[in-house]
Amino acid sequence: VMGELVASPKEGQAVEFKAVEVVILGKVDPDKYPLKKTKHAHSKEFLREIAHLRPRTNLIGAVSRVRHACSMATHTFFNDRGFKYVHTPCITSSDCEGAGEMFAVTTMLSKAVENNGQVPMVDEKRAKELSKYKGSYSPKVGEIDFTSDFFSRPAFLTVSGQLNVEAFSCALSDVYTFGPTFRAENSHTARHLAEFWMIEPEISFCTLEDDMNLAEDYLKFCVQYVIDHCYSDLEFFDKRVEKGLLARLQNVLDNEFIRITYTEAIKLLNTPEHVKAGNFEEEPKWGIDLGSEHERYLTEKIYMKPTIITNYPASFKSFYMKKNPPDSEGRQTVQAMDILVPRIGEIIGGSAREENLDVLEGIIKEKGLDPANFKWYCDLRRYGTVPHAGFGLGFERLVMFVTGVENIRDVIPFPRTPGQCEF
Repeated sequence: VMGELVASPKEGQAVEFKAVEVVILGKVDPDKYPLKKTKHAHSKEFLREIAHLRPRTNLIGAVSRVRHACSMATHTFFNDRGFKYVHTPCITSSDCEGAGEMFAVTTMLSKAVENNGQVPMVDEKRAKELSKYKGSYSPKVGEIDFTSDFFSRPAFLTVSGQLNVEAFSCALSDVYTFGPTFRAENSHTARHLAEFWMIEPEISFCTLEDDMNLAEDYLKFCVQYVIDHCYSDLEFFDKRVEKGLLARLQNVLDNEFIRITYTEAIKLLNTPEHVKAGNFEEEPKWGIDLGSEHERYLTEKIYMKPTIITNYPASFKSFYMKKNPPDSEGRQTVQAMDILVPRIGEIIGGSAREENLDVLEGIIKEKGLDPANFKWYCDLRRYGTVPHAGFGLGFERLVMFVTGVENIRDVIPFPRTPGQCEF
């Protein structure tokens, strides 16, 4: 479109564009175009069905610019503090979280089609043959024989780059990874995806306190960066998505995060006034993993700002987290922390890592994990290590937090959820 800027006769705008010539570069049939101009905005559910076209909308365009800004803020923040960026693998043999909710990577299905639908199984003879070979993969009788698979062993899409990035922390000191991760959780919520991006720094010579300080500084840096680089987009979100968004983000910058222990949080949630006001579906008793209803109540009703919960029960936390001494009631906790934010709940999870080899090997067995799968990880302690800590941040939840968008499916270009893998 070619033309000139002229004084506008309309109130509220100084100039307008007067077109002189229009050259059509790409024709569109207006009767078939899915994004017709309507009185009301297209629903987000409809836009997810045409995810390849929704970047053309004002909402997704603004989200994409903020997502880019958060990416640049991440690299700027860690680079300015001397961190090295490490590319960790997407395909792994290790389950970092120990939850077993992983996507398998295999070529055996195509081979099974060629073999009348049969996959090779381990019988007693094959088990004896495999036992002669040294390696971390030793299938038992009755299990699938993955030795004929592409990687000659079970392989999965990564749920976290943490274990791998720890290997570089032992050599390069402060490092971070930023990449896609995958969880085969059958979760149909506004906060979960099967494929999402994670930011995971690992810091040498670091305590849990240092870890929390870095995480808080990082979140505030990202918020300020987006304000500095995408203010007009934030004004759009403040007007169209969440009234008061700009004030909420400024509140994050102006105040220190609340810090309380898990035990203190449970006691607080169990006071009569909060039990009545919260009307929780699950009773907040010691030993449970706090649900979204508890996390949001703490940040939205009690403190009304980001809150850090520390020292969680060891029973539901990952094997690599450093244990605290038992409390006065003999309960075992670990040096873990979660940062909770209004509207989202958990946005960051971190911990001090167990650096003692004997203790780590004991926890791996205690959790029922296969020690052979974590031999390489234990080698990081066996051959010298230092106290270290780190955290993981779900990148899409960060974008939700900064934009006010309520559904995680609307802050990633092509969402992958149970039953949905279009485009």
